[in-house]
Amino acid sequence: MSKACSRRDFLAQVSLVGSTVFLSSRARAFGEEGAFNPRPLLTGRSTFEGVRATAPSRWSRELINRTSAPARLNPMPVRADDAALWSEPFAYLVGELPLAPFTDSEIAHLRRFFAEGGVLFVDDAAPETHEDPGTFRHSAKRELARVLPDAAPIPIGTEHVVFRSFYFIRRPYGRIEGAPKLEAIVRGGNAQVIFSSHDLAGALAQSPGGLWSVPVTPGGELQRERAIRLAVNIAMYVLCSNYKDDQVHAPFLMRRRAVESP
Repeated sequence: MSKACSRRDFLAQVSLVGSTVFLSSRARAFGEEGAFNPRPLLTGRSTFEGVRATAPSRWSRELINRTSAPARLNPMPVRADDAALWSEPFAYLVGELPLAPFTDSEIAHLRRFFAEGGVLFVDDAAPETHEDPGTFRHSAKRELARVLPDAAPIPIGTEHVVFRSFYFIRRPYGRIEGAPKLEAIVRGGNAQVIFSSHDLAGALAQSPGGLWSVPVTPGGELQRERAIRLAVNIAMYVLCSNYKDDQVHAPFLMRRRAVESP
């Protein structure tokens, strides 16, 4: 990969259900196949297993079913110190336990990932303990500050395009209701690291039989639906950088606003 490219370059073609609108560009370098790929990011000796291991594939399926955007149905984990990290613009860091300090190689690879325009979604699977400084969320912020020392996380809400890239949503949700805003490290106008304290993976995970694996509280299945909408919006944000500037979508989005349920 000889030079950085934007996420707009990554998107080859996205078709939106209910409209004839298409986005197209000449994909180069990052993600030439143009498919959303929620790859679990592994650091240190971590593995990706357990009840939330089905969340990435469910994420892709929901994106395809709801938007017709292309997505990988069997996302494979990628290690932070593997050059394969640079091949696509998105990675998904989820966990319950504190992260071990990143190695020099992991820091170097992640810096190049972000320099290429990559986006990382950090999902706290145990957000109930977020006040404890020894938790996953605090350790993720600590280590990512070593990768991107030039910027700090800031709260983002409905003013940010991630809340209206496909659905118009009022706040983030996951397995728990969580904080009313996400946090993000914004660089060059783009949210390159998005932090959730809601356990989005818990809301997405399904059993082999197709049943939801983890109950959501306090809002039940309506809350799960809202969590899925957030997942779709994040995917569309990755696929369509600077989405708010794509005025060609305005009529379709306004129709969605008119019919969107509270």
